[in-house]
Amino acid sequence: MGDVDAWLWWLIAAVGLGIPLVVTAMPEFGMFAVGAVAGAITAALGTGIVAQVLVFVIVSVALIAVVRPIAYRHQRQRPELRSGVDALKGRQAVVLERVDGGEGGRIKLAGEIWSARALESGRVFDPGQQVDVVEIDGATAVVM
Repeated sequence: MGDVDAWLWWLIAAVGLGIPLVVTAMPEFGMFAVGAVAGAITAALGTGIVAQVLVFVIVSVALIAVVRPIAYRHQRQRPELRSGVDALKGRQAVVLERVDGGEGGRIKLAGEIWSARALESGRVFDPGQQVDVVEIDGATAVVM
């Protein structure tokens, strides 16, 4: 390897593998870069090239075998992001004006005042009560 120590070549390889990681966002390159760092540590300990390459391969393959499936499983399990009126369903609100199934009333929902009506026609909610938003019907919150 000449004048440059083997561990330095492994660090150069780690940086070289880190560049595609940043450019392509492929985590496998990062795992290979960590393997190269492990090879550099092995070289710094004074072991031969065979041991360095074995450590590089073992660490890289182990990371790909263990971390990659966990990362992909985590990526597929993203929580569903609700927005707009869908995000209001299931939230709690406070009754400002009496709410019933007929004429309705007013509630404070997510910091805004909404018209509301009770889900059940015979049900009445008085001011100050907490209610749950079941759905949004136009500009009216249906509560229970």
